[in-house]
Amino acid sequence: MTNGKKKGLSRRAMLKGTAAAAGLAAGSGAITGFPTIWAQSNITLRQFGTGVSNLNAIAERCKQDLGITLEMTALDSDATAQRTVTQPDSYDIADIEYWICKKVFPAGVLQPMDTNKIKYFDKIVPLFITGKLTPDSVIAQGTAPHTVGFVEGMDSTTFAKEPTQWMTLIPTIYNADTLGIRPDLVGREIKNWKDILDPAFKGKTSILNIPSIGIMDAAMICESAGIITYGDKGNMTKEEIDTTIDFLIKTKKDGQFRAFWKTFDESVNLMASGEVVIQSMWSPAVAAVRSKGVPCVYQPLEEGYRSWGGGLGIAKHLSGAQLDAAYEYINWYLSGWVGAYLNRQGYYSAVLETAKENMTPNEWGFWMEGKPAEEDILSPEGKVMEKTGAVRDGGSFYDRMGHVACWNAVMDEDRYMVSKWNEFIAS
Repeated sequence: MTNGKKKGLSRRAMLKGTAAAAGLAAGSGAITGFPTIWAQSNITLRQFGTGVSNLNAIAERCKQDLGITLEMTALDSDATAQRTVTQPDSYDIADIEYWICKKVFPAGVLQPMDTNKIKYFDKIVPLFITGKLTPDSVIAQGTAPHTVGFVEGMDSTTFAKEPTQWMTLIPTIYNADTLGIRPDLVGREIKNWKDILDPAFKGKTSILNIPSIGIMDAAMICESAGIITYGDKGNMTKEEIDTTIDFLIKTKKDGQFRAFWKTFDESVNLMASGEVVIQSMWSPAVAAVRSKGVPCVYQPLEEGYRSWGGGLGIAKHLSGAQLDAAYEYINWYLSGWVGAYLNRQGYYSAVLETAKENMTPNEWGFWMEGKPAEEDILSPEGKVMEKTGAVRDGGSFYDRMGHVACWNAVMDEDRYMVSKWNEFIAS
């Protein structure tokens, strides 16, 4: 007991009150039955964010392991950004993407997090620290997470140009996105983003209707097709935005697009039904189509991937026992179980080492190393996702994340871009 308390104290200051002290002791991880101690403190954390990672299974496991109750609310990206700023007292934990962080952190509604309290900070994938997957990597265009990952001090809202002790978000989840295709219906090899413009697919294509993300897919398509070469796809000028949107409007009026989806389920239904044969997709959506017995491929493309990342932020108002519990929850999040759960859905976890410890060699080989599955690959719910012998679309972690062309972004001309995007959708 004495050793456990010392370990806890070395990571954060002692808080006043019985509940806080109980939480601190539990946080050391050295006491058997610590979930009961947390439960006695009656800690509830209200978390909201996009549906990608606000998952009931995580809340259930958190309650089981820590005794902390998580109340989760899933919203779309735009609603998440709005709520973060306009309703800061309505949540304790914001589960948001880094491009959203660029929009909301300067508003002062989230508090910088002390990396000294993050147990696995030194094991976080360097993409979130330096922007580089390997020392030789080229930093991709757009809002790369490391550019908005740190602030200058404990009370600062100004993004730091290099790592500091204070993080805006603790990274949790990310992926390399590309186009999903129905190989049985496209009728030919798909190699480039511009292939979505093939007249053979007229009325059978779709891109997603979230402006800050959809514009990046549009940029990959336009550059691939030779419509325009951007100075920086992630920070377009007004002229570049106009060229992109004008092309999208023309393409829409020509009947190339079948739909513009906003939710995971919409993308799955469009592809599974065959209404669409090539479209913007997310990795688990491709897996969901496959689980229905319908062939679907997350197609690697010559120009590379559009990437995104997300993390957990702490509301400004959080203090005392709840703040201590929030740090404990975040450390638990990075400790392996959640990472493995996310990896099994086709995402990537921010701390690979702990996730690996919670996966079988077969799972790790398939999802992370690009190896053929030695036995069936199961979803977190136990359903068969891939058969023995299958290889992950795009290959290994380094093959995929090493070929990112751009990150989801917030541009200097964001308001202008959103207004032009809405013109496109309404046209």
